Amino acid sequence: MLPDLYLLFALVFSAATPAGTATPDCGSQTFHFSPLARDAYQQVFRLRFDETRATLADLKRREPDNLIALLVENYLDVFTVMVDDDRAAYSRLAKNMEPRLARLARGDRKSPWFLYTQAEIRLQWAILRGKYGDYMSSLSDFKQAYALLEQNRREHPGFTANLKSLGVLHALIGNIPDEYRWAVKALGGMSGTIEQGMQELHTALEYARQHDFVFEDEARVACAFLLLHVENKKTQAWEMLNAGKLDPHTSPVAAFVMASIAMRTGRNDEAIRLLEASPDGAGYHPFPYRFFLLGIAKLNRLDPDAYQPLQTFVKTFKGESGIKEAYQKLAWHQLVMGNPDGYHSYMRYVKKEGNDRSEPDKAALREAERGELPDKCLTQARLLFDGGHFQRAYDVLKNNGAGYSPASKFALEYHYRLGRIFHEMGKTDDAIRLYTQTLDQGSSTSPYFACNAALQLGILLEQHGAVAKAKTAYRRCLLLQPDEYAASLHAKAKAGLNRLGG
Repeated sequence: MLPDLYLLFALVFSAATPAGTATPDCGSQTFHFSPLARDAYQQVFRLRFDETRATLADLKRREPDNLIALLVENYLDVFTVMVDDDRAAYSRLAKNMEPRLARLARGDRKSPWFLYTQAEIRLQWAILRGKYGDYMSSLSDFKQAYALLEQNRREHPGFTANLKSLGVLHALIGNIPDEYRWAVKALGGMSGTIEQGMQELHTALEYARQHDFVFEDEARVACAFLLLHVENKKTQAWEMLNAGKLDPHTSPVAAFVMASIAMRTGRNDEAIRLLEASPDGAGYHPFPYRFFLLGIAKLNRLDPDAYQPLQTFVKTFKGESGIKEAYQKLAWHQLVMGNPDGYHSYMRYVKKEGNDRSEPDKAALREAERGELPDKCLTQARLLFDGGHFQRAYDVLKNNGAGYSPASKFALEYHYRLGRIFHEMGKTDDAIRLYTQTLDQGSSTSPYFACNAALQLGILLEQHGAVAKAKTAYRRCLLLQPDEYAASLHAKAKAGLNRLGG
């Protein structure tokens, strides 16, 4: 699992010159992506924050009536908070939202950017408010952003940026788990489906093929993440990302986004290459999440030095999200390298460092509180599987299979992991058999194995055209409540049912 950074990148990632920008009018408050504004905009996404501030100062001096500066300033604030996971900065910088909205409200009302910039600023802060537990404010900002975008689409139907933002919102609204749907109903006025959102994003990208569209990369990254996490289309997700203009050589954000997709599509070695080559050093804002992801990617290959980037992350990162998971992964490294005492030592840090707001951090804390030593071979197989090294993972389990008799407390996990490996190796009948066995034997247990077995069984059956059986498997997934990853597994099962019309 990754930090929730990718959601921000999927919603606010861009780099180019906008089509349809209003012609600047020096006598009024206007919206214009001038070359100077574009420079500042691109510097944010390259994490060159000091340069961004200098360029913004120059922009305000030379183009005092250009309100695009406010949007770029907001990107800078939001990225600063998200990259640093800094609650104090969040509390301080969140106070800038209302003054910016007040200034934008004095802009050119005939411009399509008038409502759009207000919606984007609200949308960005809605994400951060949700991250830091300000849920009612987050929901209110989401609703207002949605209403502004819908109004802007009615007033400016040819403004393609509307499709980019509404596409993401419609897809996410269409895939909200049932346990959170009350929030949408309580606010009212918001609706959408995955199909609607994906179509809007594809329309925006088709427009970008023929025009110079400011949000092409943003739409492309959002589409790639939705293809992967909602529609389970790994190959298409990777191809979508690589068809764009993302440059991992100049942008740590681009390297991070591409590596995160690579890791989830069986390209673990490519992820390591991207992260090791990511730009760093003077001029770039510190980005410890890069080392977090690199450590996990190297651990997925069972590299002896996988601990080094993970230690860099926990030593340099000033935030709290991902810390528990990082210490858990350091513990796993000790385990698979044959040092159980080292495992227990790192798991003690899981209990006392970081927070448990995210699902992976929650899972790490539960493992630490159990105090049980995981099985070394199963952990090795799990990591190798996550890295796309399926044959190596299979060999580990095959060579140690005698130790997982029905009486073993690890028998359920053994059959589950073997089923996952057979699935990815294309051994469909074996995968279905083992998924079914895991589901039947593990439905009353607390680990996530049965719940994910049901989900993966549904995905496999859907791929082979067994629609009715796939729906049954997805529904069985939704009925299970494991201690770990329930929300994400249920969201994917719901997406499967949506794809199948039921």
